[in-house]
Amino acid sequence: MNKDNLNDCPEYLQDFLFYMETIKGRSPRTVDGYYIDLRSFIRFLMIDKGLVSDEIDYKEIKICNAGFELIKNATRTDAMRFLSEFQRNHDNEAKARSRKVSAIRSFYKYLTVSSGKLSENPMLNLETPKLKKTLPKYLTLEQALELLTHVETNFTERDFCIITLFLNCGMRVSELCGINLHDIRDNQLKLLGKGNKERIVYLNGSCLNAIENYLSVLNSGEIIKRVDKNALFLNRFGKRISTRGVEQIVEHCLKEAGLDGMGFSPHKLRHTAATLLYQDAGVDIRVLKELLGHESLSTTEIYTHVSNKQIEDASNKSPLKNVKQPSKKIKKQVQEE
Repeated sequence: MNKDNLNDCPEYLQDFLFYMETIKGRSPRTVDGYYIDLRSFIRFLMIDKGLVSDEIDYKEIKICNAGFELIKNATRTDAMRFLSEFQRNHDNEAKARSRKVSAIRSFYKYLTVSSGKLSENPMLNLETPKLKKTLPKYLTLEQALELLTHVETNFTERDFCIITLFLNCGMRVSELCGINLHDIRDNQLKLLGKGNKERIVYLNGSCLNAIENYLSVLNSGEIIKRVDKNALFLNRFGKRISTRGVEQIVEHCLKEAGLDGMGFSPHKLRHTAATLLYQDAGVDIRVLKELLGHESLSTTEIYTHVSNKQIEDASNKSPLKNVKQPSKKIKKQVQEE
C-alpha cells in the first residue's frame, strides 16, 4: 500500500486498508485500488450531503475529516447514484464501475462482519454492472514464433528468457517479477499469485534452456552486477526488475517483430500461452485452470473460445456443403411435367 495515501485517510478507512493487506493478503496494488475507489465514493458523499463547497475542485477534496456518520448513513441508492455519476461525467465503463462496486461491498462487509462497526450492511445487495463479454486477445502460433526470433536487446538472454516463460507458462507479469532463485527446483517453478497464493508450474525444455543461458551470462557479471541476491530477473542496476521494466522489454521485442500497435502486452502473452495450450495442445480446461492460477473455472472458460479456423472447419463438414442450385433447364422440365 502506498504510504502517502494514509495522509488523507480517515481512521476507519485506514483500518480497512490495513486489514485487506495484512489479514486478507491483498497485493499493495489491489489495496491502492481500493483506496482510490473508496476515496471517490467518500468525495461523492461529501458533495452530495453538502459537506463541501460546490466551488471546490473535485480532486482537491480531502477526505481525512469525513466522519464515520457519513459512511454509516450511506444507502444503496447513494451508491447507485455514485456509479451513475461516474458513468455519465467521468466516462467510467462497466469494468471500472464493477471495480468500484467490489471496493464498496468489500468495505461494508468489513464494517459489518469483521470490525462490527455496523450492525447491518446497506450495500449487501448492490449489484455489479453487467460486463460486455469479449474474447481474449492473443498471438497466433506463427506470431509467437516470430516474436521469439526477434528478441534482440542489450541483454538478449534475459529478455528471451522472459518472453519464453510468458509464452510457455502463462504467468502474470507480477508473478514473473516476483520469482526468486530458490523458487526454481529441477523442473518446478513456484509462483506467488493473487492473494499470496502459491502454485507450482513445470518448466519444459525451452524454459530450462532459456533460464540456464540467462543465468550463465548473468553470473559472469559482464552485463549486470548483481545487487539483489534473491531475484531471478534483474534490471540494469542489478535490482529486481519492475513490472514496468518488463512491459518495456515486451514492447521493444514486439516492435522488432513487427507486432507493435496491435494491442499486445505481457498480459496478452499470458492469454497466448493459455490459448495455444487449449487449442493447439488440447490441454484440459481443468488443468489449464491450475496452471494459470485461476480461482474459478468460469474465469478459465474464456479460453474455450473457438478460433476462426475451427469455425471454417465446422462449415466444411456440413453434409450439404456440395449442394448446388439446379440449372434453369432442369427447373423448366420439372414445371412442364
